[in-house]
Amino acid sequence: MHIAILTFEGYNELDSFVALGILNRIKKPGWRVSIASPTPTVRSMNGLVVESQASLQEAAEADAVIVGSGMQTREVVADAALMAQLKLDPARQLLAAQCSGTLVLAKLGLLAGISACTDLTTKPWVQEAGVEVLNQPFFARGNIATAGGCLASPYLAAWIIARLEGLEAAQSALHYVAPVGEKQQFVQQAMGNILPFMTELQQTA
Repeated sequence: MHIAILTFEGYNELDSFVALGILNRIKKPGWRVSIASPTPTVRSMNGLVVESQASLQEAAEADAVIVGSGMQTREVVADAALMAQLKLDPARQLLAAQCSGTLVLAKLGLLAGISACTDLTTKPWVQEAGVEVLNQPFFARGNIATAGGCLASPYLAAWIIARLEGLEAAQSALHYVAPVGEKQQFVQQAMGNILPFMTELQQTA
């Protein structure tokens, strides 16, 4: 099982690394979580350089993909050659987008007829792309989920784990990373955001 986190130049560390840490709470053979980038290294919005662990081609074949956000997302979506490499398909992949990553999914035409979440800065650009932006942290329909706000990234990670490994595994991963003394509340809040969409999926399955 391969989960790729698309991470571009100018990336937001919280979006890529919080999800990476939570998803890696699943300890089983074949479970792989990778930073996927168009270049061997990418530099974050705060100057942190990270090495890519997977290519965009590998991400296109992953079981699940998170599109991370960053300061240069508008440059990413304006790069036709780069966008052409993002061969994402919700018919065979779970797709999730964090903040400005939602703009990438919108420009790829993957949010047609689907409402979405994003951060407040990116909101007008996503709206210009013809997507209704919701005033909430998380939304999912079918195999596509979006989240708005850096600290909503645990919701995306939990949704992916729940879809691939079940609700109990998602709760366990969240419980591990939750603040001491607030673990129950943290898990309840996070699961409360994703459970309605899990129910919707089960009802339409």
